[in-house]
Amino acid sequence: MSIGNSPEAPEPEVPESGRSGRPSVGRALQQARVDARMTVDEVSSSTRVRVPIVHAIEDDDFSRCGGDVYARGHVRTLARAVGLDGDELVRQYDEEHGGRPESPSAATLFEAERIRPEPRRPNWTAAMVAAIVAVVGFVGFTLFNGGDDPSGNTVAEDSSAEKPADEPKKPQTDPSRPADPKPEPSDSAVAGVPADKVTVRMEADEGNSWISAEDHSGKLLFEGVLKDGESKTFTDDEQLDLVLGNAGAVKLWVNGKEVERLGDVGNVERVTYTRGDPEQG
Repeated sequence: MSIGNSPEAPEPEVPESGRSGRPSVGRALQQARVDARMTVDEVSSSTRVRVPIVHAIEDDDFSRCGGDVYARGHVRTLARAVGLDGDELVRQYDEEHGGRPESPSAATLFEAERIRPEPRRPNWTAAMVAAIVAVVGFVGFTLFNGGDDPSGNTVAEDSSAEKPADEPKKPQTDPSRPADPKPEPSDSAVAGVPADKVTVRMEADEGNSWISAEDHSGKLLFEGVLKDGESKTFTDDEQLDLVLGNAGAVKLWVNGKEVERLGDVGNVERVTYTRGDPEQG
């Protein structure tokens, strides 16, 4: 096991950063991890930030993060895992690297995620991509026709149906007969979600965002850009793991309930939802 990866290893000497007398961002994260008796592997598992990137950040090498936006997101995520103030560390990172960067376009986020070294999964071959497209098409067809997905998870694109050319005539009503009471509007943006599944709906309303979604088995349900004004719905029997490249631009509904935005515009956020989310109270 590498040095600094074991909670029993001697505490590293923490250098000061500049004239402020503070330890650097990477050394502060490393010191907090050692104090928390966590290994690099444990931090990586809990945050989904890969082990080589955790090592690089603790050495104050942010070149492997894929850009300032991803670096800031990783710093905030790692800080939470080891018990530090993520916002304070991000401000220190901005001071040491020329200030907070402007939010990149969705295309930049998408390309940065694509070129990040040591990908989490093997590259798909052309045949595998074609198979996934076929599966997604079949799922959409079965949803449209009221069928159930045998694998237990679904990906549905929300779109407004075109108004038919010839609408049926409204039945004439008797003026003397009282009108039927109108149904109360639903409190949920996603009505009638199944209670035995976890359902997450995403809607981009503040710009484009790169997103990915995996089911409980680690199968990739979707990876790509959710454009401004578009929405997608993901369903699984047990659990959904999500990554949002521009968290502040996306609204979320979990199991029929709208939840708070995961972060600010430009922030990268990772989150997991199950059938019991959001928690009551």
